[in-house]
Amino acid sequence: MTNSTSAAAQPKPQPRESGALRGAAAVVLDLTQDVALLTAALMDIESVSANEQAIADAVEVALRALPHLSVTRNGDSIVARTELGRAERVILAGHLDTVPLPTTPGSRGTVPSSWDGEVLYGRGATDMKGGVAVQLALAATMTEPTKDITFIFYDHEEVAAVKSGLGRLVRENRELLDADFGILLEPTNGTVEGGCNGTIRFEATTRGKAAHSARAWMGENAIHAAAPILARLAAYEPATINVDGLDYRESLNAVKVHGGTAGNVIPDLCVVEINYRFAPDKSPDQAEAHVRELLDGFDLVRTDFSAGARPGLNAPAAASFVAAVGREPLPKYGWTDVARLSEMGIPAVNFGPGDALLAHSDNEHVHADAIRECLAALTRWLA
Repeated sequence: MTNSTSAAAQPKPQPRESGALRGAAAVVLDLTQDVALLTAALMDIESVSANEQAIADAVEVALRALPHLSVTRNGDSIVARTELGRAERVILAGHLDTVPLPTTPGSRGTVPSSWDGEVLYGRGATDMKGGVAVQLALAATMTEPTKDITFIFYDHEEVAAVKSGLGRLVRENRELLDADFGILLEPTNGTVEGGCNGTIRFEATTRGKAAHSARAWMGENAIHAAAPILARLAAYEPATINVDGLDYRESLNAVKVHGGTAGNVIPDLCVVEINYRFAPDKSPDQAEAHVRELLDGFDLVRTDFSAGARPGLNAPAAASFVAAVGREPLPKYGWTDVARLSEMGIPAVNFGPGDALLAHSDNEHVHADAIRECLAALTRWLA
């Protein structure tokens, strides 16, 4: 699950020859084995953000061996499509990268993976190599789906959004991404989670006058001046907002405070970093106006933002998918790449194996049956 930013686009990555074409010694993935074992094989390929080449090579080689798919590679992102002329096309998307490996001694959220009975431990178990394994298993087995499928595997999700491989595909291969409905296989405990909250960040700055702390009356304390900012945030009561039948909980918090230069100096500058997670009924500009109204009178600078996405449950394909899953949909509180699909006019939901609360943890794990059940639900729907 990504960090967002509105910075200018980074330089385009250098063209990369496909692993298949250059004869690279890619890991050989068996897409027909038990999907839980396939998950473990993917987890054993270390793919911390910016190190996705090996796993992208392995995925590409496996997909190019499937004659019913057309395959395109852009950097370390891969798009594989059926071309059956079906009345509907759906996207199944997932990212190949993980957050960095844990440094805590004895952590089980590392690489390679390990098993404890039917529970699979290791980095990426929930976020989100279980979901990627489901994509690959479907790519191998669904040769005649009732809908055309676009499989998207992309790099750089767990870092600043400006580096996103999905964002790069939107800019450079937009013609491959048209669809009627999208599913992002982020972990949702096997429940459909519609849309996502938006996120926006600010820096609120207070200024003072430096002085020796023994003669504090000669200065003005910028940290003390930030106290009303913290008081307003502490007193703020976040809303729960119903959007298309789902209740989205908002949050507005100070997430970092920094200021001061030395233990004997009255600080002349203090910066409070603020994060607002807003319901998808608001645009980023409306979210910004809301925060500025709350913190009126303070120097507030927006540092980054990502729009939210409405639930996506009104699409015709969504109703049949929810029925195939057989559970009541829930809202997605965190930001995910369904927002990118929504911006393209593609209604999308989150659905994948594993508990999102375990993502990025030192104890990251997933039950094998959760991966199998996710595959079964999607197979029912697509067959």
